[in-house]
Amino acid sequence: MTILTTPEGRTPDQIAPTRRGLGVVAAGGAMFAAYAPAAFAQSATPVRTSTDGLIEAEITYPASGGFELPAYVARPQGDGPHPVVIVVSEIFGVHEYIRDVARRLAHQGYVAIAPAFFVRVADPAPLSDFQQVIAIVNQAGYEQVMGDVAGALAWAEAQPFADASRAGITGFCWGGKVVWQAVARFPQQLKAGVAWYGRLSPAANATPEQIEAGKPWPIDLASELGAPVIGLYGDQDSGIPNDTVAAMNKALGEAGKTDSHITLYEGAQHGFHADYRPMYNPAAAAEAEQRMFAHFARFVKGS
Repeated sequence: MTILTTPEGRTPDQIAPTRRGLGVVAAGGAMFAAYAPAAFAQSATPVRTSTDGLIEAEITYPASGGFELPAYVARPQGDGPHPVVIVVSEIFGVHEYIRDVARRLAHQGYVAIAPAFFVRVADPAPLSDFQQVIAIVNQAGYEQVMGDVAGALAWAEAQPFADASRAGITGFCWGGKVVWQAVARFPQQLKAGVAWYGRLSPAANATPEQIEAGKPWPIDLASELGAPVIGLYGDQDSGIPNDTVAAMNKALGEAGKTDSHITLYEGAQHGFHADYRPMYNPAAAAEAEQRMFAHFARFVKGS
């Protein structure tokens, strides 16, 4: 386990919601909300990445069950074809933070696709009630989500500006767990994954129903990963204990996945990359983001 310098979301008492940052992004009649009110910190000064040199779009594509799934896309100007990265949101869905992550990846030369996995039920992004958010997220099951990932890859394959033969995936919190699952599920399509503080195994107090609902767990997929995955986690994450990170690193080593590992950031909490939340850790976030870019440059751009 490398040490430098919480589960799928926080409990309501760990969140500092405000009304700041609410509303809908106006450009192009955007369907995605601004910063999620259920987690926005009053003191936050989120990063806003320039759109210079980028093309943004709001699309839909055929996903699980034929549902036309909305997604936000940011990509470099020019014909390409550019490699692809799927961006999987936290429990709050596709809001301005996730859009900004996509823009950062587009500036690195990728077609970044952020699917709205939860909108079959409702969009959690504009909600301020944490329990409502959880109720929506809990209905996004494994097979649906994997079908939505497959649909995003198929959409990219049909675009002349995208090179879907060079594709990666990254995700945060809930989406971090999805990264481990997707890289195991799509070994031919995905060349690399970057998982940000996604749960690795059931909580110690998980009920049998919660354990079953969370399957497959990343700890059980270590030997099935079809591409290198790096995890970026905080050593102060109360929902993802350090011993579960150590167990995952051990499982990866025993499976011979020498290019896959989890890095723990000293003093970093769950959500340390989320620049609109109170647990944002600028130093850890910046270093981890560069680690993500380097991982994708090696295994996606270079593949």
